[in-house]
Amino acid sequence: AKPDMYEAHDALLCIADGRTLAEPDRRRVTREHYFKSAATMRALFADLPEACDNTIAIARRCAVMAEVRKPLLPVCTKVREGQTEEETLRAMAREGLVRRLAARDLTDEQRKVYDDRLEFELGVIVDMGFPGYFLIVADFIQWAKAQGIPVGPGRGSGAASVVAWSLTITDLDPLQFGLLFVRFLNPERVSMPDFDIDFCQDRRDEVIAYVRREYGADRVAGIITFGKLQARAAVRDVGRVLGLTYGQVNKVAELIPNNPAKPSTLQEAVDGEPKLQQMRAEDEAIGRLIEIALQLEGLYRHASTHAAGVVIGDRPLTELVPVYRDPRSEFLVTQYSMKYIEQAGLVKFDFLGLTTLTILQRAVAFLKKERITVDLDTLPLDDAKTYAMLAKGDAGGVFQFEGQGMRDVLRQMRPDRFEDLIAAGALYRPGPMANIPAYCQRKHGEKWEAPHPDIHDILDETYGIMVYQEQVLQIAQRMADFTLGAADLLRRAMGKKNPVEMQAQRAKFVAGAAARNVPAAKAEEVFDLMAKFAEYGFNKAHAAAYALVSYQTAWMKANHPEAFLAACMSLGLNNTDRLAGLRQEAGRMGIKLLPPDINRSDADFTLEHEAGGKVAIRYALAAVKRVGMAAMQAVVAARGMSGFGDLADFAERVDPKQINKAQIENLVRAGAFDKLESNRARAFTASETVLRRAQATAEASTSGQIGLFGKSNQAEPLRLGDMPDWAPMDRLAFEAEAIGFHLTAHPLDAYAAVLRRMQVVSSTLLQARAQGGDARVKLAGSVINSKERITRTGSRMAWVRMSDAGGTFEVTFFSETLGKCRDLLVAGASLMVTADIRAEGETLRITAVDAVSLDAAAQQSGGGIRIWLARTEAVEHIRVLLDREGKGRGKVVLIPRTDAEREVEITLAGSFNISPRLAQAMKALPGVERIEDV
Repeated sequence: AKPDMYEAHDALLCIADGRTLAEPDRRRVTREHYFKSAATMRALFADLPEACDNTIAIARRCAVMAEVRKPLLPVCTKVREGQTEEETLRAMAREGLVRRLAARDLTDEQRKVYDDRLEFELGVIVDMGFPGYFLIVADFIQWAKAQGIPVGPGRGSGAASVVAWSLTITDLDPLQFGLLFVRFLNPERVSMPDFDIDFCQDRRDEVIAYVRREYGADRVAGIITFGKLQARAAVRDVGRVLGLTYGQVNKVAELIPNNPAKPSTLQEAVDGEPKLQQMRAEDEAIGRLIEIALQLEGLYRHASTHAAGVVIGDRPLTELVPVYRDPRSEFLVTQYSMKYIEQAGLVKFDFLGLTTLTILQRAVAFLKKERITVDLDTLPLDDAKTYAMLAKGDAGGVFQFEGQGMRDVLRQMRPDRFEDLIAAGALYRPGPMANIPAYCQRKHGEKWEAPHPDIHDILDETYGIMVYQEQVLQIAQRMADFTLGAADLLRRAMGKKNPVEMQAQRAKFVAGAAARNVPAAKAEEVFDLMAKFAEYGFNKAHAAAYALVSYQTAWMKANHPEAFLAACMSLGLNNTDRLAGLRQEAGRMGIKLLPPDINRSDADFTLEHEAGGKVAIRYALAAVKRVGMAAMQAVVAARGMSGFGDLADFAERVDPKQINKAQIENLVRAGAFDKLESNRARAFTASETVLRRAQATAEASTSGQIGLFGKSNQAEPLRLGDMPDWAPMDRLAFEAEAIGFHLTAHPLDAYAAVLRRMQVVSSTLLQARAQGGDARVKLAGSVINSKERITRTGSRMAWVRMSDAGGTFEVTFFSETLGKCRDLLVAGASLMVTADIRAEGETLRITAVDAVSLDAAAQQSGGGIRIWLARTEAVEHIRVLLDREGKGRGKVVLIPRTDAEREVEITLAGSFNISPRLAQAMKALPGVERIEDV
């Protein structure tokens, strides 16, 4: 072979894959070779024409270039026989509009408005070539609704389409709320429509499975996303590979600020943290760790699947894009990320999961069991009860509105119409938030004027304040004779702030306004207002659709609070913090949350009628920690309609394959067996016996054996040990361990009189106290958990989660206070904390100044107790307990039972250390009838 042959081969391969190199490679190919054509290569192979042709052919076959394609819409499988996609779309939309309007009493003129809008939209959709897209979306949404899968009323600008409303893609009448189709599809700017669809969180996967069946599993795929190595992850991964100890790596990682909203780079952390610099300088291993992590930070760490995006191809996806499949799933995933997938011609559909839809569905199901039928799609939007509740800021659990900041907005606004809810959702964001006070003041009577009389009616809904993008379009159309399509281009230009484009649009707007006799100065003024607004203008279509979801949840809470809260609890079944908050909300509303009961509870939360007909919520068995939904469903199935008679009956009817000792023990701790055995200590000890009986019964049933005297309807009683029950405080502690919070009572209940004397503030009142400015308060609570961290200065601080009868709260302990109180911050300990509180936006900052044991604080409070004695032999036991506690500031009064009509009070000499724990111990003494605080 000629020496140039290798050079030619390399050059061909470079041409084939589109490469050019700045420097020659190891074969010393000159740069010029990379730009030679195939003809030049053939000249180099003059003596070997066949080899030259083969090399060129191979190079051409190896050449792969990613092509940018126009959208390749799949053909909808539901096109009617004998019709095109366009004909099917027109027919379905017209039929759907007739059904939508059938129940309305409209004049012919009003119906014509809907018909004209429908025909206009159909014309735009057909001209843009998107009938198939609308049919596909309508197909899987209509299928989902037919299967009873909740679907959101709309999302994004698609809610502005009458065609979408007619096809039941959306459920909000666009004309009723002045929504503009051009915000969705602009005839003057062709772009793909994009429907984002909300589905019930639990059943979203069913819809995707339907799409895969309908269009082919090889044509439907998820979209890949890539997770990058952030600073902390890079440090931890490199440390693991280098074999450093967890402690070494953790010291470095903890010094890197962790702010998800604004992640800090490793270099920024090193530059701003002297201790990191010191560790790098003094420890060679740490220095190498940081050096390697700096190089790896920002690289892709792993691949995952986009949470909502799904693509549907018109052919097998392998013909369009590279794909991969996780071994644990049959669902294909594209190897192109979101940025490139549409350039490859694939059309994306968003299947989002919205938990609020699941909550609403479960609430409707609860009501159905109560023989109450609710159709959320036909709710009247003027329910006075709903608006009265929202006007008070009572929005706990209400979609979009449950944050403290939004509740404050509702209290200021006092909404009394659906349009107020739309505006609240659009205004409560950075930027337009500054207009909230003006909106509320004008709503309640303050006078306002529009910038120009011609646009007064456009701004009338929002009291002269520009809130929606649609208002910009309407103003440009009304004042400057823009088409709505041109007005949308103006809005986009304002949003991008391109100076050249803005100047051109300004000139066009002023000229158009002049033609309508609007002075140039006024036109300039309005244009500047519009430009300023465009920085934060919101899409009214999206705001209206989501306001409908908010209204539905608010309506459910206002009219059927028990079903609503039970549904919220059902969805938060494994989230004890969420359940604790909902329990607090139920208590505030006067709704009783009944404890778990093996004979009354289902696996999930249920509604239950108490004596007198009042509706309460029964706690779910599966919400008890570490028992599992499947096991509890099996227990409920075994229970049937008759219920368990005792522990022996339970043991003989449950499947031992479905339940174990640990599950029985946690159910006992939670109080679920109280109706079968009130002594929890005895039931807990018997858990092994219960399980053995269940196993023996199952084995006998499998082998066909029966007892000596045949099968009896009465289970042989279990032999239970004779032992005292758990002390009340221990009982509550075990209950909180099993449930995640105190349900039937709280340890602080025993301190009620003491807390009043010491002027301790309930956690429910902290937010109100903080509204008046910084304040110092006394708090009491039981420690749930404590987390310590090293600050950037090297000192330690802790976040301590505590609970009282009102709910949970978090207290921050800085280094000085932490040093004094660390030994007290153990789970289950009851403390009194002196703290500074401050409102920071929607959050409340509680900073500890001091903390002491609640028993110690109670002993110093100077309280006392009255003890009613049924028998005098209790006196000696009382003396022993008082001697053990020692002297203090409390008084003890004995009241022996006598036959006389009057009570005799005997005040013991001296003062004693009196605490609720001591009082609980005395209550358990034989001969003590009752005890009260003095």
